Amino acid sequence: MSAEIVETAQSAGDLIRAVALLGAAVIAVPLFKRIGLGSVLGYLAAGLAIGPFGLKIVSDYNAIIHLAEFGVVMFLFVIGLEMNPSHLWGLRRQIFGLGSLQIIIASIFMTIVGHLFGVSWQVAFVSSTGFVLTSTAIVMQVLGERKELTTKRGQQIVSILLFEDLLIVPLLAIVAFLSPIEKAETVSWWQTALIGIGSLVALILIGRFALNPIFRILANSKAREVMTAAALFVVLGAALLMEEAGLSMAMGAFVAGVLLSESSFRHQLEADIEPFRGLLLGLFFLGVGMSLNLTVVANNLWLILSGVIALMLTKGICIYLVARAAKSTHKVALERALLMAQGGEFAFVLFTDALSQGVIDETVNANMTAIIVLSMVFTPLVLVLYEKFAPKEKTEATQDDEIDEQHSILIIGMGRFGQIVNDMLRHSGYHTTVVDFNAAMIKGFQEYGIKSYFGDASRHEFLIAAGLEKAELLVVAIDNKEQAVNIVEFARKINPNIKIVARAFDRFSTFHLHRAGADEVIRETFDSAVRAGKRALEAVGMETSTVKEIANYFFDASRREVALMAQVYDPNIKMFQNTAMRDIALEYDQRMAERIQEIILRAQQEKEEKEEQDSDTTEQTLEGVSEIVER
Repeated sequence: MSAEIVETAQSAGDLIRAVALLGAAVIAVPLFKRIGLGSVLGYLAAGLAIGPFGLKIVSDYNAIIHLAEFGVVMFLFVIGLEMNPSHLWGLRRQIFGLGSLQIIIASIFMTIVGHLFGVSWQVAFVSSTGFVLTSTAIVMQVLGERKELTTKRGQQIVSILLFEDLLIVPLLAIVAFLSPIEKAETVSWWQTALIGIGSLVALILIGRFALNPIFRILANSKAREVMTAAALFVVLGAALLMEEAGLSMAMGAFVAGVLLSESSFRHQLEADIEPFRGLLLGLFFLGVGMSLNLTVVANNLWLILSGVIALMLTKGICIYLVARAAKSTHKVALERALLMAQGGEFAFVLFTDALSQGVIDETVNANMTAIIVLSMVFTPLVLVLYEKFAPKEKTEATQDDEIDEQHSILIIGMGRFGQIVNDMLRHSGYHTTVVDFNAAMIKGFQEYGIKSYFGDASRHEFLIAAGLEKAELLVVAIDNKEQAVNIVEFARKINPNIKIVARAFDRFSTFHLHRAGADEVIRETFDSAVRAGKRALEAVGMETSTVKEIANYFFDASRREVALMAQVYDPNIKMFQNTAMRDIALEYDQRMAERIQEIILRAQQEKEEKEEQDSDTTEQTLEGVSEIVER
């Protein structure tokens, strides 16, 4: 009986802790976002309030953090879904070049700073390399809230984070090498590397050849919950495989996402994972808030605070210098430095391993853990202060984006015209490279999830970088008449076989575009004007079938007329003084009037004949009925 009471009490306690976790998040996060401090700080504050150093409602924060790490894993899976393999290959220089340069420089200088605090170089190295691993959870959350994950700057940051995920394996090997504890070596470093590479290859093969057929079979079952279970199985299975191979779980989930990025089930998978990702990521931040040991902080206040400031400042300066060396602007470099200056969740793994290997002691582990957690707490606060008090830069000429992904379809211009064309192609399963010269428009599309690039399409080198030489279709959808003609002429010159669909501002720009080499020229108001004409004819009582026939004929005839006029158009002759154009216009006006009258007369005759047939049928029916009645 007493055992049952204890079990019931434990169950009630678990329920209280679960309610406390959810309640703290529900209260703190909206409140912090309301006052402009962001959701991350809200989660951290909520965790501190209910944790072992607050109200003591929840004490086992390690279990919560371990479970909630799957939120980071799922976040990386969703990011992978947004990156197809060709796009990831295009980021290889940023991943291995920019990432490695930032890690190496920051590690060297932070090791020097750590040594200045009076510790051995081994302890300083482990502490600095733990701190150099940025918090994927915080950075991804901030980028997601800012809608910057698909922007150029966001992609660069994600690339660096991916390289850091790969770095945890060699760092653990270095810790083992630095360990003073003698032990029998069971697995050599090259065997560990082979296991990791083999597991990665196995994951790629499974994703390449097995996942799509399996999801197709599951989709045919029409069971939504089975698809959700399958999505979770893929994410957690990939994470488990990579963890067992000595790599990070996040890396496994990311690779699985990339392999499914071109799948027809991509959007369904993203929708299934999203609720779990958001909930677990929030739980992770709650756990980090709980783990802040206020006793350790109080006992070593000046050491920990000075350590946080020194390491964040050193890392931030290194990140800024590397970004500037990679030709980022001052503003972009500074924002990256502020965003990535904190330590991350992988530092806990590294410090725990270093403690067990005897490289660091309990005191160093406790102090560095507090420094990491405080840096994660300070980062959102620093970002909020920067956004509120940083001087607003004067508007300056924005540089063209670097085109990191080329497709066979190139769309120039994403205004009211280009958006519709791109949507029809995109929804039909075609990949497009979209460029526009409106920075605000590009930013909005990127926030919406549509990959697009800022750039001046009048610059020939930019068009070449966008893939014009190899493209199969070019859609010119800008409203600048002269620029559109220049783009068409250049495209036809360097890629004679490309198909060109061009938007024309008016009839005269249509002439210029035809002569420049466009295959199809679409007058931007012509289609809508024809539709308006159809509605006008219906409004005056004409039959819908007749209206459609007239509109189809008028549409084709008018386009043939404009194409003929384009051949004799001379910009040096005034509008109504070109006799050849006038003759074509008069001929087509007469021909179209005659043809449309024929359509109307034929429709009337068909209507009269149908009425006569209906009348005859009615009479025959009545006669038949009369005969039956007489009988």
